[in-house]
Parts: sequence; structure tokens; C-alpha cells
Amino acid sequence: MVIQLHTWPENKVIDTLLDLVRIPSPTGYTDSIIQYLEARLQAAGDRIRLRRNHKGGLLVTLRGEQRAPQRLLTAHVDTLGGMVKEIKSNGRLRLTRIGGYTWNSIEGVYCTVHTRNGDEIKGTVLPTHTSVHVYDDAGKQERNQENMEIRLDLPLTDAVGVRAHGIEIGDFISFDPRVERLPSGYIKGRHMDDKASAAILLELILQQVARGDPIPCDTHVIFSTYEEVGFGANSNIPTGVKEFLAVDMGAIGKGQNTDEHCVSICVKDASGPYHYGFRNRLADLAEKEGLYYKLDIYPRYQSDASAAVRAGYDLIHGLVGPGVDASHAFERTHRDALENTYRLLQHYIHSPLL
Repeated sequence: MVIQLHTWPENKVIDTLLDLVRIPSPTGYTDSIIQYLEARLQAAGDRIRLRRNHKGGLLVTLRGEQRAPQRLLTAHVDTLGGMVKEIKSNGRLRLTRIGGYTWNSIEGVYCTVHTRNGDEIKGTVLPTHTSVHVYDDAGKQERNQENMEIRLDLPLTDAVGVRAHGIEIGDFISFDPRVERLPSGYIKGRHMDDKASAAILLELILQQVARGDPIPCDTHVIFSTYEEVGFGANSNIPTGVKEFLAVDMGAIGKGQNTDEHCVSICVKDASGPYHYGFRNRLADLAEKEGLYYKLDIYPRYQSDASAAVRAGYDLIHGLVGPGVDASHAFERTHRDALENTYRLLQHYIHSPLL
């Protein structure tokens, strides 16, 4: 099937990315962002089916020309975050991490504590020895759970006062994204992982519904909500799914092939190799369409596709996504990476299954 490339919806994808990044959604606290996705998709009419799974993820189904076999794509909308571990006697909070990041990467970050009664209380993540005018070890103090705390933006000096504002152990903590879209084409801020991919998939679904192009098979999209802790889309996979493609950020760093302008096709990560025939098919599609792509290996990385295979599903599994710099810290990607990923996925959903 020959699919005519339409102008990719750059502003829609990036505007959606900015919307998603600004909705707090640390793993386990994702209802608001799923509601946003549901509202956008429900407005598209009855040509798609929506269903939430018990973990809170959203399953979207597009009808194709054949019922089975089927394909599934996924992106996760949960992010790194924290939870209140301890209310300290000085009115500050100790936090526990949600997801895998270094303590250094959240030093000085503005954050929000989400209380059970719905209040949002602002604060800043700081080392306990921050002031260079007071502490000899301000620069050398180890950044760890014991030595990091949240300074709340309230006049509090004890635990009683903190609790009087409704804060309690187990309250979720989100990190302010500090997101910017720059004239150079870069988008920088927290949570490009994996809201860049989620924005691409959402706009791809909406564009597909608007155009009405036939696709060869029923195609599902899961917006998962527990990927950052290892089990986002490893369940609730519809019967009949043969191909499972995770859309998640490409990792950039020393020794890596990925950059901020490509769609990265992962051939192996910490879980092992991805399906050889599938990754070759994706590379062939990228080459045929003149897209800028890179093959790469991510040494400290696992995806929802590998989680699904590990859970026992018999799937052809793959992983692609836009290149993202400084992952799990102050991230950055480029419009080129978003476009190359969008176009690859557009052609993929119109291509025959393996």
C-alpha cells in the first residue's frame, strides 16, 4: 500500500507535548493525565474504542481491514517523581524516589506535594547542607535519601504544622518540568521521557481518524502508567496481538549512536535483543521513506515491550523513539526527532505485519 505523506502536524504534536509535560503524573498518580487523553480521544468520535485497564492505563483501538493478527503500540505517561517518606521535626520532608534517577538530578528542583484532600503545596528539593556560608561540606555532602529534603513554601518549623496543612506520609511529589520550546527547534525540560512519544501517538491516532485511511489490521495503543517502575504495559494485551512496538525515548551519551534529531531503533537493551526481523522491518521502512534513523543499544534500559515478553506474552517485540539527551534529568529533544518518529510510525501502521 502506498501512503501519501501529509504535512506532519508539528505544532499539534509539540503543543500536545507541552500540555502533557505540564500535567503532573508520577507513577501511581496518573488519573489527571489519563483524563486528558480520554477527553482528546472522545472528541474524535466513535471511530475508536477506549477502555481503561485496572492499573489505570488507557487502551485505544483502531479498526483495521482484518481482525487478526493485530498490532499494538505503547507509550507511557507516568514519570519520575517522589513520595513523602518522613515528616521531619524541623518542618521539612524526606522523600523516597519513584523511578530510577540520581539524587543529584533533582537538586534545586521546584516540586509540588499532592495531598489526599487535593491541595497542592509547593516546595524545593535541597541538600540538608546547602548554604556555602554555613557548611564546609556544602559541595561535598553526599546526595542521598538521608541528606536530601523538601523545603516547603509555607512558614513551618515543625511536623505538627506540616500535618495541619494536610501533608502526610505517602503523598505524591511531582517535579516541575521547566519546559521550553525554543526557536532552534529544541524542546527542553523534564519528562520528555516519555511524554514526547505519547504526544506523537496521540496526534497520530487523531490524524488517522480524521483522514480515514484504511489500515491493514486492528491496531491498539496503550498509554501505560507504570513503566517507570517496570510493569507498564505488561498486561491487558488484547488477544490476537502479534506485533508489540514500544515507543520510548532513545538514549544519548558516550558510546551511543542516537542523537537528538533521529528516530532511534533499539536493537538491544538490558533485557536482551529485540526481534531481529522486526527491527529490520522498521529500518527498511525508515530507509524507504528517507527518514533519519539510528540503530542503537541501550545498556541501562528496559521498555514496556521487554516487560510484556518477560510477563510471558508470545510477541514480536520492538522499540523505537525520539532521541532524548540527559534522560531522567533535565532532558532535551528536537522537533526533527519528533518528526522522524511520527513519520516512521505513520508508515508502520499502514504496513503489512511480519
